[in-house]
Amino acid sequence: MYLHDEELAKDAVQETFINAYRNLDKFRSESSEKTWLTRIAINCCKNVYRTGWFRHVDRSVTLDKLAERPASVDQEDDAITAEIMNLPIKLREVALLCWLQGMTYDEAADTLGISRQAVGSRLNRARKRLRFALEGSDDHEPA
Repeated sequence: MYLHDEELAKDAVQETFINAYRNLDKFRSESSEKTWLTRIAINCCKNVYRTGWFRHVDRSVTLDKLAERPASVDQEDDAITAEIMNLPIKLREVALLCWLQGMTYDEAADTLGISRQAVGSRLNRARKRLRFALEGSDDHEPA
């Protein structure tokens, strides 16, 4: 979901594990393996965005271009996923890590290199933006 492209995501996963293997001796066990690998994966995805060709290719993906989803997924879930992907990157990262990956605030904070309070604050702002986008709530404050 970070790269909006399944093939790029597969490449990023491979690069993540190659980097993790190469740097295994640098892992200090100050965080869990999960947060360490997730941080490497995020960095690999960011490296893809930094490449010159990526900036010149229209990589926008709409939900109708994605693979067919199981029948149990309803339109509300699609709308929520689409709105999460429209969030600014800082809010999207914490939303993906906490809501979709099931990380705790502490794990997400370690992964992103921010404080636990920053994770909570960003999730709060993401929740407000999603509520506004999905319901048109009047209590929206720009993040």
